Amino acid sequence: MTRFFLFMSDACITDYLHFIRFEKRYSPHTLCAYENDMNEFLKFIQYNYPDLTIPHVNHYQIRSWLASLKNDEQKTRTINRKLSTLNSFYKYLLTKDIIKQNPLKKLHTLRVSEERLPSSIKETEAELLLNELDFGTGLKGKTDQLICELLYQTGMRRAELINLKDSSIEWSLQQLRVLGKGNKERLIPLSKSLLHSLKEYIEYKNAMGFINSNNLLQLENGEALYPHYVYRIAKQYLSAVTTQKKKSPHILRHSFATHLLKNGANIQAIKDLLGHSSLAATQIYTHINIDKLKEIHKLNHPKG
Repeated sequence: MTRFFLFMSDACITDYLHFIRFEKRYSPHTLCAYENDMNEFLKFIQYNYPDLTIPHVNHYQIRSWLASLKNDEQKTRTINRKLSTLNSFYKYLLTKDIIKQNPLKKLHTLRVSEERLPSSIKETEAELLLNELDFGTGLKGKTDQLICELLYQTGMRRAELINLKDSSIEWSLQQLRVLGKGNKERLIPLSKSLLHSLKEYIEYKNAMGFINSNNLLQLENGEALYPHYVYRIAKQYLSAVTTQKKKSPHILRHSFATHLLKNGANIQAIKDLLGHSSLAATQIYTHINIDKLKEIHKLNHPKG
């Protein structure tokens, strides 16, 4: 029975991973996360329910897996992501007529507490980051500065930044073509100052012989940026302007969205700029704004 379990379960997961890689065209980073989640779930079921195959798992077994994740003190957002992976997997099994009902239908994502809401820097801190800091000279200094400018002024993801090409810039239309999750392309408007920074950067690369036909941003050795480099640069320069505990490229993405909303931007427009597939993912920024309004009300209203 165990041998059958392994064959049946592994085959389903392998087919699913092949589907999201070649048909859904998920990014390597997302693929890796999905594969890790599925393997973790498979090991749990194999250990605790050795007579079950993955297609025969019900919501009770999945709930017990979630309970084990909680006991391991995994973060709520991490658990919700694993639940989303599993939901996507069972939806795939439904389309293939391998199962008749998605067991995730009877489960709900965990509520994220207020302290888990995304952090952002202040607008004054963003001003310091972009206009006051010394990023150094040469290609490295110019690359590091442009990393921070692009992350904050466009709200793009780290992977999207790394994959930018010179051809991604539409100069006459003053916009940037970004390839996001699921291989979906979106357009992000560029300010005149950011267009100027991009133009100077490309001209400097060409003049100094730093030519890389595959990537807009590059290292001094001509190779493309890599995820940890972008993380390290964002953390280094954010540390110089903010006391926020979390300092990462994603904080600049959150700041981009939060500052847009604070200054009156439409939530639907923010969704499109961020490349969210649904409005639900963007709604979190309205919670941040409401919390700020409550704080202002409490401090300034006579009955606050």
